[in-house]
Amino acid sequence: MKKLIGLAAAFTLASSIAAFAFEPSNTECIAPANPGGGWDFTCRQVGKTMQDLGLIPGTMQVTNLAGGGGGVAYAEVANKRNDDNNLIVAASSATATRLAQGAFPGNTMDQMRWVGAVGADYGIIAVAADSDVETLSELMDMIKADPTSVSVAGGSAVGGWDHLKVLLAAREAGIEDVRQIKYVAFDGGGEAVTQLLAGSVQAFTGDASEAKGFVDSGDIKVIAVLSPERLEGDFADFPTAKEQGIDVIGANWRGFYAPGGMSDDAYAFWTDAVAKTYASDEWKAVMAQNGLAPLDMTGDAFEAFVAESIASITDLSKQIGLIK
Repeated sequence: MKKLIGLAAAFTLASSIAAFAFEPSNTECIAPANPGGGWDFTCRQVGKTMQDLGLIPGTMQVTNLAGGGGGVAYAEVANKRNDDNNLIVAASSATATRLAQGAFPGNTMDQMRWVGAVGADYGIIAVAADSDVETLSELMDMIKADPTSVSVAGGSAVGGWDHLKVLLAAREAGIEDVRQIKYVAFDGGGEAVTQLLAGSVQAFTGDASEAKGFVDSGDIKVIAVLSPERLEGDFADFPTAKEQGIDVIGANWRGFYAPGGMSDDAYAFWTDAVAKTYASDEWKAVMAQNGLAPLDMTGDAFEAFVAESIASITDLSKQIGLIK
């Protein structure tokens, strides 16, 4: 029986790969941050699902390459691995934000091939489990009373998506000069939460997927989800910012880019693999367990979406005064 199952799995993989001239081997996903954050989550969960579905041979290697809010990985791929057909890189709204603000010196979105999205991750604001702060309104009142008394940690660089989410919430809460907000940048959500638990900062801004593990472990409590209504499942107990009178929505798309010099055959393979992963029951279960909202697009449609995201974030950054 085991032999038959093994043969069936091998046939599924062979049939999947045979549809493309490109045959993957030694596949790799770069997470442009330290372990524990959203990019790390994206690489590991999608890689595992692709393996379970027989879309790739063996296990996908996950490489954590932190630095520069994703800039180190972006430059590495652009300059040294531009024609690697077996490589994909986790990306998100944070990637679009950094590109919009010119934070990857010498790099632009057209240096990469944009593969596809696997969902959207709503932003959250959290505090340590033993914090006296219970609501987002209380946190914003503390900032209004004394902006120097509250530091907020996030896994993106200053001006990045995690930073922008806090500024948007602060602006909606009535804080006129959002530049007063003390934001501390770390390479990934895991490192930011570590500093929160150490007492170095008073709050954390991240995404639902990266926060869930820390909620489950009892380390943090989510005081606001930046979604239009409460999320389902395990996240149903987390209040939205909107229901607390702070009408702000922050959705972080999650997906992948690939080296700009990737062959058309390899690109077709990866866009198809991402599409099949998203459509699977296995990935739908991952989405439900981790608070991911639907967002399904690949190839040209995804590239156009990223371009539009960059344009929108550029306008927002100018409005808030982060760029000229």
